[in-house]
Amino acid sequence: MKQRIITGVAAAAVFLPIVYIGGLPLTILTFLMATIAILELLRMKSIPIFSFPAILSTLLLWIFLLPKEYSYIIDDFGVSKIEMALLAILLYLSYTVVTKNKFTFDDVGFVILTTIYIGLGFYYLIETRLDLGLNYIFFVLIVVWTTDSGAYFIGRAIGKRKLWPDISPNKTIEGSIGGIIVAIIIAIVYVTFIPLGLSIINIVILTIFLSIFGQLGDLVESALKRHYNVKDSGNILPGHGGILDRVDSWLFALPILHFLLLFIS
Repeated sequence: MKQRIITGVAAAAVFLPIVYIGGLPLTILTFLMATIAILELLRMKSIPIFSFPAILSTLLLWIFLLPKEYSYIIDDFGVSKIEMALLAILLYLSYTVVTKNKFTFDDVGFVILTTIYIGLGFYYLIETRLDLGLNYIFFVLIVVWTTDSGAYFIGRAIGKRKLWPDISPNKTIEGSIGGIIVAIIIAIVYVTFIPLGLSIINIVILTIFLSIFGQLGDLVESALKRHYNVKDSGNILPGHGGILDRVDSWLFALPILHFLLLFIS
């Protein structure tokens, strides 16, 4: 626990000031974190990080991560991100032939979905800071973190019914609901001091969805680790595991924020 706290404080001391600064420093940090996260997932699948699929996935990831202000980098070539993804799919499929099916069609599906999953999740970290501003990105982080903490402590105190034992045996229904309630309370306190320009009803609705999808993101990563029989996605953060272990909730919550704001703002 001591190591976990020290690592958490040290990571926050680096991450939060860069989020506050935004701009190029946040973009660079996001590229770095996303690259480590995708390599962690590829390693789960036993795909070597210096192999053709891993290198191509990383390059495609960087294309997905390009924020709008840097879109000219690929626009100058007259192609879109979707077209680059289609080209990558063709290259992956060609690679199955070159390797005589040692790299299979299923592997192609895995690396493409992995790249989209990691790429879009982290892309919205950059875009939330750029388009919606500091107040919104801290709102999402606070909702995710308070949901996680609330679910943990309430689950330990009164949790009896397992939420999804085949995937995450320690999580409980009471903890999950408790996490949502704690997130709502903290979110209301947050917007009392830092308004987001939304009504309290919309804040509650937004918080509920962010809390639920943040928990789903955590469960998805737990399912991946269980499927590939690994305890943590990596070991870069002592006491916490890998980058993906720490950001799995964000990868769901941040895109959902943008979709929800289309309907309630």
